[in-house]
Amino acid sequence: MPAYKEKDAKTWYVSVRYEDWTGKKTRKVKRGFATKREAIEWERKFLLKEYASLDMTFDSFLELYKEDLKDRLKLSTWIMKTSVIDQKILPYFKNKRMCDIKTSDVIAWQKEIMAYRDEDGNAYTPTYLKTIHNQLSAIFNHAVRYYELASNPAAKAGNMGKEKTREMLFWTKEEYTSFVEEIMDKPISFYAFEMLYWCGLRMGELLALTPSDFDLKEGIVHITKSYQRIHGQDVITDPKTEKSVRNIKMPDFLVDEIKDYLNALYRS
Repeated sequence: MPAYKEKDAKTWYVSVRYEDWTGKKTRKVKRGFATKREAIEWERKFLLKEYASLDMTFDSFLELYKEDLKDRLKLSTWIMKTSVIDQKILPYFKNKRMCDIKTSDVIAWQKEIMAYRDEDGNAYTPTYLKTIHNQLSAIFNHAVRYYELASNPAAKAGNMGKEKTREMLFWTKEEYTSFVEEIMDKPISFYAFEMLYWCGLRMGELLALTPSDFDLKEGIVHITKSYQRIHGQDVITDPKTEKSVRNIKMPDFLVDEIKDYLNALYRS
């Protein structure tokens, strides 16, 4: 949904290509917008009005869906979401009209997804199957909530896969002590695993830590951000959830270890 700047560089315009109810491809141009935001908003509302009956294709609606949600989600979440949609959902539903997609279509799609096997003969895991289905259902829920689609065919079809993940394994204190003794001669690895184990940090939270995040007088580490590698770029984002922003009390021995480590780094 792009907007274009006029040659006079003072106003914006949009050029909308769409299919009317007869399937005829049509072009609509609207000029004179003071800002790009106003131009894009007019285009969005125009498409909503034009497709009030949701006779647009799934592909066309997906453009609206992405435009509505992109700025509301974390970049990593957005990349994961669009990857699943573009690879696992869009190829099947792309040319179907939103108002024509039935529960039977969703069931047929589920069968294809569940029957998939990679070159090694492996199927998608049950949790991933559920993730894929949830993305499709979220699209239809959006259409129901904001664009007056009568019902969600994905919800009627029921989910595939299951939510329960594999059992998470934890090191016992004895196992961790045995492990960490083997890396004591590697300071960076040693202190990293000490923080991970004793403070329960996620890897991205650990990698985003800076000296200013430590209150060594009070023995607290402040978790306010997370590191991720996205499209070859280092990106610092908010933690995974709102509750992930937290202050963690460090054991006294860990406070001393971090003091020694930071002093070693910044010792003149």
